Amino acid sequence: MARRKTIPDAQVLDALLDALMEAGPAGLTFARAAQAAGLSAATLVQRYGDRDALVQAIMLRAWDCLDAETASADAQAAPTPDGAIALLLRLMPPDSAERDVTDGLLLLREDIRNPTLRARGAAWGHRLAEALGRRLSRDPEEGRRLGWQMASVWQGAHTWWGFTRQDTAERAIRNALEEWVRDAVEGKGKTA
Repeated sequence: MARRKTIPDAQVLDALLDALMEAGPAGLTFARAAQAAGLSAATLVQRYGDRDALVQAIMLRAWDCLDAETASADAQAAPTPDGAIALLLRLMPPDSAERDVTDGLLLLREDIRNPTLRARGAAWGHRLAEALGRRLSRDPEEGRRLGWQMASVWQGAHTWWGFTRQDTAERAIRNALEEWVRDAVEGKGKTA
C-alpha cells in the first residue's frame, strides 16, 4: 500500500518554483529541491522520477497558476483599452518585476526549449491575446492582431525596463502601454 502524501503536489511545486527561479533549470538538484520543499530527495525522486520531469512539473504548475491568474484578471478587468492595461499590469506585480525580468528569463528559455512547456506558453499567449483583443476592438480579427501587438509591447517594455531602469517597472510599462494604445488603437498619435 502506498503511503499517503503529507504535502500535496501543488504545495511542493509552489515551494520549488522559488528554488527553480534562483538556481535555474540546469542548477536545480534533488538535494536543493529537497531542502526547499522540506521533503527528502528520495521522496521527490519517487514522486517525479528524474530531474527533468521535476523541472517540467514545476514549470507546468507555474503555467497553471498563470492561467488561473489570467482568467481572474480577464473576468475582473473593464472591457476597455484601460482594462487591457490593468489586466497586463496585474499579471506583472511591481514587487516581482525585478525577479521576473532576471531570473524569469532562465525559465523562459526552458519554456521555449521543452515542447510541452512551449505548447502551454503558446496556448496562454492565444488566450491572453484574445482577452486583450476583446478590449481593443469589436472586430475579432482586428482584436486578435491588436491583442498580440499589445502583449508584445508589454513583454518588450518589461525587458527594456530591465536594462534601463529609468522609472519604476509599473510606471515604465504602464507608460509604454498607454502610448501604444493612443497610437495603435485610438489613432491619436498619427500624423496626416
